[in-house]
Order: sequence, then C-alpha cells, then structure tokens
Amino acid sequence: MAEDNKVQGLAWFIAGLGVGALVGILYAPKSGKETREDLAQGAREGTEYLRTRTRQAVDQMGNLVDKGKEQVGDYVDRGRDAIDRGRAHWEEFVERGRSLVNDQTSRVSAAVDAGREAYRSASAPTNTPE
Repeated sequence: MAEDNKVQGLAWFIAGLGVGALVGILYAPKSGKETREDLAQGAREGTEYLRTRTRQAVDQMGNLVDKGKEQVGDYVDRGRDAIDRGRAHWEEFVERGRSLVNDQTSRVSAAVDAGREAYRSASAPTNTPE
C-alpha cells in the first residue's frame, strides 16, 4: 500500500508538471525565439549600461585626481611661501643680532681704549719741580 501511494504521488507530480508546462505555453506572451532575443537584448543593454557607467566613473576619478593634484600644488606653494617668509624673518633677526653685536663690540672696544688711556695718563710719571 505504501508503494501505491508513492506511485500515485509520482503520477500526480508528473501530471502537475504537464499541466504547468501546458499553462505556461498557453499563456506565454512571446515565443521562445522572441524570449531569447529579449534576453539577449537585455544582456546587450546591460553591458552597454555597465560600459557607460564605467566611463563615467573613470572620468569622475580623473577629475578627482586632477583636483587633488591641484590642491596639493596649492598647499606646496603655500608651504614654500611660508618657508620663504620664515627665512626672510630669520635673516632679518640674524642681521639685527650682528648689528647689535658689532655695536656692542665697538662700544666695549672704545671703553677699553678709554680705560687704557686713563690708566696710562694716571700712571705716567709726572715731572713736577720740587
């Protein structure tokens, strides 16, 4: 009896497949050839869509790279300007320092010379009549 149920179930399954195939053929909107052509056309359209999107993405990436290069160039120029300004300030400070040292050196030399002269005149024997 179990085998009869299995055979009967298999028969109903096959009958269902047949009915489904028949209904599919009767209600199919297009023939097999038309369906294959539609599928091929859809694949071609999808391929063209992907090519177009890829080209757009490449163009956008190129634009982003160009903008990035431009911005990096701007930052490099700004950095160079800042370095040049800093170098100019540094050179100005160094020149002020040299000037200050030279001025102080001249003052110290003048003071030492004046001190020597004062010492010489104070320690020189004086010829006084006695």
